[in-house]
Amino acid sequence: MRRSIISFGLAALVALIWPATALAATLVPLGTAGNYAVLAATAITASGPGSWITGQMGISPGALAAITGFPPSTSGHIDAANPAAVQAKSDLTTAFTQAAGQTPCTPVGPALDGLTLVAGIYCAGTMGLTGTLTLNGSGVYIFQIASTLITAAARVTLINGAQPCDIFWVVGSSATIGAGATFVGNIMALTDINMFSGATLNGRALARNGQVTLITNRIIQPSGCGFAAPAYVPPPFGTTLPATLGVPWELIGQIPWLLVIGVGAGLGLTALGLSARRRRRSV
Repeated sequence: MRRSIISFGLAALVALIWPATALAATLVPLGTAGNYAVLAATAITASGPGSWITGQMGISPGALAAITGFPPSTSGHIDAANPAAVQAKSDLTTAFTQAAGQTPCTPVGPALDGLTLVAGIYCAGTMGLTGTLTLNGSGVYIFQIASTLITAAARVTLINGAQPCDIFWVVGSSATIGAGATFVGNIMALTDINMFSGATLNGRALARNGQVTLITNRIIQPSGCGFAAPAYVPPPFGTTLPATLGVPWELIGQIPWLLVIGVGAGLGLTALGLSARRRRRSV
């Protein structure tokens, strides 16, 4: 009886805290493009005191000379017009096409301000964000944008198990992340990606046919979804940028449900052990 009660209690705990999600979207196959924090076709340009890219960078067909501003900006390993970069660009095209083609989608926007969304596929001609967008629960999020993605000093917040590696912004032209924004997810733009002063991205900036432009930004290549955490990259000397490398900023302050489940399971096993000891002694 005690074992049944404990097992039932643990199952009920999981059921209560596990977020309900709409699993209409399937994980986008980034392939080797997922090995990069920044990937571009024509140029990668960094200006200002320096951007801090925790992850690799790649460019193809552009050459190494098309990457400027490094240093003072810092990043992981750079692949320029080599077989690795060529393959990554090919994989990006495949991922872009696959993500853009998933159906059905739920129309939203064009303004995303104040919305709380569960996992699924969302679409609009354009999308913009000036306030806060909340993504609630585990699962894959795909935002299909026919034209542009433009934000101001906006914020994307993740709760109840949503992960940066599961979020995909498929942009039919260019993406612009405004000054001071804190953005999350894999941005896959058909042409350019522009990040303005002080903007941070917990995700990837992947420009299929154009360039990536940075102005004193912080980009953290996410782990998970089959990809390991990137190697540590030192920040630019003298540049003040967000420095959280372990728990992503948008997950700080959230209840650690997996820890709660683990503690509950441990208590259950301890109770079972004590009960078994008492029975042996009584015999």
